[in-house]
Amino acid sequence: MSLRIGAAVGAATLVAGAAFTVVALADDDVEQDAAVNAAGVDEPGTEAPAADTDAEDEFFASEELTDEELRSRRAQAEQERDTALSAGVRTSQAQGSDIIEEPEEDEEEAAEPPVFTGDARSVALEMVLAQGWAESEFSGCLEPLWEKESNWNHTAQNPSSGAYGIPQALPGDKMASHGDDWRTNPATQIAWGLDYIKGRYGTPCGAWSHSQANGWY
Repeated sequence: MSLRIGAAVGAATLVAGAAFTVVALADDDVEQDAAVNAAGVDEPGTEAPAADTDAEDEFFASEELTDEELRSRRAQAEQERDTALSAGVRTSQAQGSDIIEEPEEDEEEAAEPPVFTGDARSVALEMVLAQGWAESEFSGCLEPLWEKESNWNHTAQNPSSGAYGIPQALPGDKMASHGDDWRTNPATQIAWGLDYIKGRYGTPCGAWSHSQANGWY
């Protein structure tokens, strides 16, 4: 009986010793790996990781993450970086495509003078009445006066004196005081002519009387 008990105790002691040895060896491997990593010594047959990888490992390691979580977070960070870079490229391309070059404006061509298509006599009658004069000042005096001078032709020019337009202004550019279009616009010429008559003779009939007596006004 004592021999069996002794044998059993001995066998149990051997089993316990073997288990303790296995655990000790496993702990030694873990401590050795930790020591190697802490010292920065590369194990034979492995490549040195990049500096930014070590920084990421230290950051994630400070949170006591597993290898699986480290790989997952690193992949997520790389994906976000690539997404941000891609978005920046698309934004710059879009901004570049939004720039529209404005076509160069052609040099302004000299504007042609307007062509008068109305009735110069009707315009003159309205202006006479606007001065407060009677209609007879037009029909009895102004109409025959300018009929004699130019036949109401706004481009008429006296070949000898150079007098120009319906009122036969001398020189013609005097009418520029009433508009730059004095050469082509009967209304400009009429407005100047009426002001000239009013200032010099008082009324169209006064100008007509002087013209009849002297041959000019």
